[in-house]
Amino acid sequence: MNSLQNYLEKWRDKLNLNLNKNLSEKLLLDRNQYENLAILLGKLHVERIKNLKKINSLDEVEFKVFSQFGNDGIIQYLIDRIKIPNKIFIEFGASNYLESNTRFLLQNDNWQGLIIDGSNDYIEFIKKDRIYYRHNLTAIAEFITKDNINKIIKSNIQIKDIGLLSIDIDGNDYWVWKEINAIYPIIVICEYNSLLGSEKAVVVPYKADFSILEAHYSCSYYGASLKALVNLATDKGYDFIGCDSEGVDAFFVRKDYSKFFKKFDAKSGFVQGKYRISRDSSGQFNYLSRDKAIQAMAHLKIYDILSQEMIKIKDLNLK
Repeated sequence: MNSLQNYLEKWRDKLNLNLNKNLSEKLLLDRNQYENLAILLGKLHVERIKNLKKINSLDEVEFKVFSQFGNDGIIQYLIDRIKIPNKIFIEFGASNYLESNTRFLLQNDNWQGLIIDGSNDYIEFIKKDRIYYRHNLTAIAEFITKDNINKIIKSNIQIKDIGLLSIDIDGNDYWVWKEINAIYPIIVICEYNSLLGSEKAVVVPYKADFSILEAHYSCSYYGASLKALVNLATDKGYDFIGCDSEGVDAFFVRKDYSKFFKKFDAKSGFVQGKYRISRDSSGQFNYLSRDKAIQAMAHLKIYDILSQEMIKIKDLNLK
């Protein structure tokens, strides 16, 4: 397993760390010291990645420093092989930015960027963090819709040819990306809903104030299928190069930069999500299997991109 935890476990005695306890409460090092260590160990993974000549799938280069899963490693692999002219990122749905796809880029590679989240509290937290004065980072509180996203971007980023865009807003990801024309990023990372399988190009209908918590009690009714995103990416000039091993995010590279990477279609590159985020009607986690999670929202309607019609999930025959 290629992960930061491997290194920390090797150094457990030396550092007197207990990785099974909450880091914020139990580590003898404070968060800033831990971040410095995490970045240092992340650099060791970066050196390993640079020595790889060829990979068959993105999971071979995964490692986690600040990303939710192994995306830090995947991103480092991509930027090592692509000459990025403008080292600028935009990330939607950053929460408090302690766990994100772009923080390692910011702190390790000295990129600059824009992060957007709908919570004022999260944005205030970020602005009080030491990264905000140490790096060229802009954090704004805005609830993103397909109608305001280009205006938000243009107000904060004047360069169209940016390095990376990360989209994770738990709902309207497909619709927002479809509308974006203010930038033309080289790398795009977008969350997909693996419950919707690999064969149908379907997406939850657009709603400007969409909330995953309110759309359906299961918290499983959100986003787009991988095939819907791959089709959209193709239309926008991108190649699909794979998913993370947890089945959460899909990675796309602009066609004029994608010659270095293996390409996939939605079926061959699909990864079924390992996570179980379903809830019951009282809001409690019930950890349903994929089939049972689909049954829980079987009566809900979803939009088929190809047929351009609304279909009940139970009629999709999802695989």
